Amino acid sequence: MCLNIQFILFLHGIELDGSHPLLLYGYGGFNISITPTFSVSRLIFMNHLRGILAIPNIRGGGEYGETWHKAGMLANKQNVFSDFQSAAQYLIDNKYTTAQRIIINGGSNGGLLVAACANQRPDLFGCAIAQVGVMDMLRFHKFTIGHAWTTDFGCSDNEEEFNWLIKYSPLHNIKIPDDPEVQYPATLLLTGDHDDRVVPLHSLKFIAQLQNVFRQSKNQSKPLMIRVDTKSGHGAGKPTGKVIEELADIYSFIAENLKLQWQH
Repeated sequence: MCLNIQFILFLHGIELDGSHPLLLYGYGGFNISITPTFSVSRLIFMNHLRGILAIPNIRGGGEYGETWHKAGMLANKQNVFSDFQSAAQYLIDNKYTTAQRIIINGGSNGGLLVAACANQRPDLFGCAIAQVGVMDMLRFHKFTIGHAWTTDFGCSDNEEEFNWLIKYSPLHNIKIPDDPEVQYPATLLLTGDHDDRVVPLHSLKFIAQLQNVFRQSKNQSKPLMIRVDTKSGHGAGKPTGKVIEELADIYSFIAENLKLQWQH
């Protein structure tokens, strides 16, 4: 575990008593650094839902150079998920929030992060929002530009690399939690029907397997849902109207499942 929560944002004056919802956002891949950016929707989450935003710098990204990147790629990919989970545990231990009030969010490689962590530690999160995620780690290289990602992930055509991938591939590691008191987090997947980077089959197969597995569970009452946007792709260049509609659905899903009240 390598813990570095670079950004924790919340309203001045709120009491850190574990009662607040917390949005934990991550990416962790391809040498991409997650740096500060302005977000109206996150301001709304903080101002009107009294939420906390946390963005950890996890291995696989580029925040601390190529060594940091390599520590979260290929055979080391599990480090990315472990770092993210450790960030969640730190935030719980330090009274920022509780496990059932943590929302994890990421897109593309970050969607993989969200799904893998929900599979591995369903007890640690209350809600999971995975946008255009890479969910099938055994076949991603067979579709559109997926072959280019083998530099970070490896490729299942190689036996050694198959053995890395099968251990965390979201599609292949869905299971009912051993503890009957633990549910899978309330989950919303998002994809676009014209996404030619991470093709929709990733999210469609993942939600189908989620619902197939958890229909056998008597304890699962949290929803497992997908939102498929039409006439849209991976995300870049999406019209403002579509962005607003998508964010409205995301935050409505979060508010409903965490029982959050709008505050002025």
